[in-house]
Amino acid sequence: MAEKIVSPGVFTNEVDQSFLPAGIAAIGAAVIGPTVKGPALVPTQVSSYSEYQQIFGDTFTSGSGTAEAKYSYLTSYAAKSYLAAGNTLTVTRILAGAYSKANSYVTASAGGFAFQLHTLSEGAILNSGRPAASAAGSGSTLDSTTNNALLSGSIDNFRWEIANLNNNKGTFSLYVRRGDDTIKRKIYLEQWNNLTLDPNSPQYIAKVLGDQVYTLRDSAGTTPFLQVSGSYPNKSKYVRVSSVKATYNYLDSNGNVRVGSASGSLPAAVSGTFANGSDGTITSPQLFYKDITNANSQGFVLSGASTGKTSYEDAINLLSNQDEYDINILALPGLMNNASDHAVIINKAIQMCENRGDCFTVVDPTMYNASLSEATTQADSYDSSYAAMYYPWLQIYDSAVGNYVWVPPSTLLPGVYAFNDQVAAEWFAPAGLNRGGLETVVQAERKLTHANRDTLYDGNINPIATFPNSGVVVYGQKTLQKKASALDRINVRRLLIAAKKFIASATRFLVFEQNTSATRNRFLNIVNPYLESVQQRQGLYAFKVVMDETNNTPDVIDRNQMVGQIFLQPTKTAEFIIIDFNILPTGAAFPE
Repeated sequence: MAEKIVSPGVFTNEVDQSFLPAGIAAIGAAVIGPTVKGPALVPTQVSSYSEYQQIFGDTFTSGSGTAEAKYSYLTSYAAKSYLAAGNTLTVTRILAGAYSKANSYVTASAGGFAFQLHTLSEGAILNSGRPAASAAGSGSTLDSTTNNALLSGSIDNFRWEIANLNNNKGTFSLYVRRGDDTIKRKIYLEQWNNLTLDPNSPQYIAKVLGDQVYTLRDSAGTTPFLQVSGSYPNKSKYVRVSSVKATYNYLDSNGNVRVGSASGSLPAAVSGTFANGSDGTITSPQLFYKDITNANSQGFVLSGASTGKTSYEDAINLLSNQDEYDINILALPGLMNNASDHAVIINKAIQMCENRGDCFTVVDPTMYNASLSEATTQADSYDSSYAAMYYPWLQIYDSAVGNYVWVPPSTLLPGVYAFNDQVAAEWFAPAGLNRGGLETVVQAERKLTHANRDTLYDGNINPIATFPNSGVVVYGQKTLQKKASALDRINVRRLLIAAKKFIASATRFLVFEQNTSATRNRFLNIVNPYLESVQQRQGLYAFKVVMDETNNTPDVIDRNQMVGQIFLQPTKTAEFIIIDFNILPTGAAFPE
């Protein structure tokens, strides 16, 4: 409140102009697709490929061919490519049908069970080859194979072990071990010490490990969401706890075991395995890489609601929540637009990006071995500045499976975008010899001629060219917008995405502030410096921001609105360099 001035004197006032808006958090890409393990239909952020491997795995063995062989899902290639230069990636694992998590009952010393463990991931790969004991009573199955190695143990599943049992204190340790270790060479993934079954203790097992679980609600609806149940956040990366046989106040005030039989409630010092995990509905044999068809994309059949279609739609609908998931790129490697069932999902993804207005999707136009005309036909079916298509397919070497594999462009293009943003900025073209190189690519499916590139570019398909001594390079940056405007180029669309994200995030704190000139000036003091920095970094030729009485008239203010206008002149890229060589006769004067 202003100080009341009646008699003469000196009056002071403070005007704090030192406020700095909070910077926006790291924004990265999102990828939707199958993985070896990991939480199903729970968008999960990872910041490195090693973290991705820990949560989602990488290679696996499948009998998809005439004999079992190793494979990697395209999702893993996309994650590895993107995280080589990007900081954060949101991964949404696809599973279909009645998939489930694995679980195990931990035996109590006096019989029955002390608590139950559940894997945070779904899938059969988490099972260790033995059924868990029933809730009625015999405890978990012990490891009994040679050197206590599990017959089905692998780097991707795990087992648990109870140790350091202390009946005098009512404490014990729980170890999560990797499934392929042995009793002589234990590989500990997690170690939790001094746990108790006392809910009043800070070391209560549910408090320490966590007991929360995410359940997808309104699946197949327009607004699916994840509902959290449980009291304690999950701190373990592998398991959660449930059905704890609580023992309150294990010790009395003198430090003695309160009830003589209380020690029998503690878990027995044994090890155990997990069972009952299911992958749901997976079509076998799974078709990978260049063998993907409309009817089978890595084991999913997108014509059926319970065989993949609904899962992809749920994943897209979940990511449509801008408040929950901050992303700027979306990839769905494994879906091709010339496959009719895939195209339904792709169209939904593009629509989601348009509705959000702050996300761009990379789309694969065709299956392997498709012609140029097939690719341009697919591009002609869209008109959007929020998507782009690339051609042809690419071959990479997968050292983990020891083989060369063919992958669609969307598998690697998000990595090109991440590199472009790392060395330049979003408003630079993710193309050309400086920022469009595909270093991990062995060869393109087809070496395009200049005429081929003309055909593709004229049809809004971005060519992936091969040049001597330069390798395989992205050589186009068109969006799928048909109308000729600044937004028919990827760098301009991504400039707008970056600007909108920053301004929306940095000015969010102004909501519910007084609609006065002071608040409008605070907005200008945030936006103008940001756009000046974009201009200095070659993103804009010019800009102008208007938020004053001209667009905040009394009737606008009465509607509780504060209106601003931002005018931008985006920088254009030099995609066509034209040089005239003028041959002059001897003795001719050179023009000034």
